[in-house]
This record gives sequence, C-alpha cells and structure tokens, in this order.
Amino acid sequence: MGRLTAIVLGAAAGGGFPQWNCRCQVCRLAWEGDARVARSTQASVAVTTDGQRFVLLNASPDLREQIAATPVLQPRDGLRGSPIAAVVLSGAEIDQTAGLLVLRERHAFTIYGSAQTLDAVTANPMFNVLARDVVARRPCAIGEPFDLAEGLRAELFKVPGKLPLYLEGDNPELAAETEANVGIELTCGDRRLIFVPGCAAVTSALAARLGQADAVLLDGTLFRDDEMIVSGTGTKTGRRMGHMPIEGESGSLAALASLPGRRIYIHINNTNPIRVAGSPERRKVEAAGWEIASDGFKIEL
Repeated sequence: MGRLTAIVLGAAAGGGFPQWNCRCQVCRLAWEGDARVARSTQASVAVTTDGQRFVLLNASPDLREQIAATPVLQPRDGLRGSPIAAVVLSGAEIDQTAGLLVLRERHAFTIYGSAQTLDAVTANPMFNVLARDVVARRPCAIGEPFDLAEGLRAELFKVPGKLPLYLEGDNPELAAETEANVGIELTCGDRRLIFVPGCAAVTSALAARLGQADAVLLDGTLFRDDEMIVSGTGTKTGRRMGHMPIEGESGSLAALASLPGRRIYIHINNTNPIRVAGSPERRKVEAAGWEIASDGFKIEL
C-alpha cells in the first residue's frame, strides 16, 4: 500500500497573500519584498497515495497558478490529460469552488461534497461549463466513509461554521453544525489526515476526532478575533465570519493544546501576523508545537 502524501497548493485565506487591494501591516511587507513573509495562494491541498492520481481538497480561484507551480499536477502523456482525478469540497464558498471553472476543458474527474454544497454549486449556472457527461457529481452522506482511489478513503464530518457569505443573509446562524461546512478526513491504511479550513469552535466531538489523526490541517485564519477590526481592514470579528481565532482562552491554540500528531495551520488570512517569520505571534504558535503551512508544503504519512 502506498503512502499518504499531501501537498499544500495554497495556504492563504480568501483573497490570497498579499491581498490584491491591501496594504495592511502584513501585506505591506509582501509588497515591499520583505524576506520574512512568503506570498501564498488561496487554500487547497492535493493528496495522493501513488503519485499518479491526485485528489484536490477544495478548488481555489488560484488553481491554474497552483497547477503551474506543481509539476506532479501537470499533464504528462498524450494530447490531453491530467493527474487530477477528483475534487472534494468542504463547502461552497467562492474560495473553495471557483477553481472548478479552471477544470472546464472536458477532463473527466469527480466532484464530491455534501448534498448541501453540491446543491449550491448546481444552483449556479456558471458551473454548467463542467459537462455532466464528463464531470460527475457525487453527494456524500455525512459520517459515511467512501472510496476516493485505491487505498484512499474519505469521510465528511460536520464542523461548527456557517453558510457561504453569498448565501448567509442578514442574520446568519453562527457556529452551526450543518452540511454547509464540513471537515474532510482521509485514511490510507492506518494513516489519517484531517483537513478543516473553516472552524468556528472546537467541540468535544471534534477534538476527539482530531486527536485520532496523524496530521491535522486546521483553520488558522486569524490570530486574534478582532484582528481585522483593529487593523482597519474589516468590520467583522473572526467568529462572525465563521473562524475561531488562534489566540485566547477559547482559541484553537488553547482548545487543542494536548492534540497529538502533527498540527498545521492553514487558511491563513493576509492580516495574520503568524505569516511573519520571527514575529512574537509566530514564535508563540511554533513554541506550542504548531507548524505554519505554506505553498508547496508537503506532508508524508
């Protein structure tokens, strides 16, 4: 049986890093070429057990750029083709699904997601460019494992969160556990990888599940809950956006202090100071045993 290998194609939250229209304290470093920060595309991960067929976890708007930067995802033989065999969606946010439009040139692959997520995709006529006779859509029941490839199984599970921004309305239910926001658990033999790019709170059930994984890629959007308000880049707290902060008594750093296995933050916002090598926030996270994902970051289990 092959090894479970994951390649982080993009580690940033929506908008990427630096964000195209932002000169916050952290983005400014990137625009000025400061070596302490690294540019990053929007969050997505490629997974394989054989190095030949790859499954994408979310399809970010930057997917074309990510494929160009990742040789193993590029076409190899014949006139047309791709190693990308499937895409598993954790939700229907724009930064999770827009990359599907990049894959519209009649390459056969399968899209997996919760029924609610695939309904949102189907309701948008732009995704009709993914021909139904070529690109299959497979709704997955929550909590029921399914096969993705030989030796690779997946399971979707509910994570506290909210509806996509364009569907949430004026008074969204925050930290709700619905099919709109899920985590993705991948298993290869006795090895387990969990991907949770959006998490509003850590429940006891979620902590128990994460504790069984060899590696966890977890929502690291904001370091502080009021980060965007204080920086002047927004008016919402992280929790209002469906993302628990890293710091604080109820932040992920404290909630998962005893988590075994590899702990890796992903989906990191452009305002987050953990992006800056050597910053106090970065040192605090690393001292607690967490790693910071970056584009091209590889995990082998």
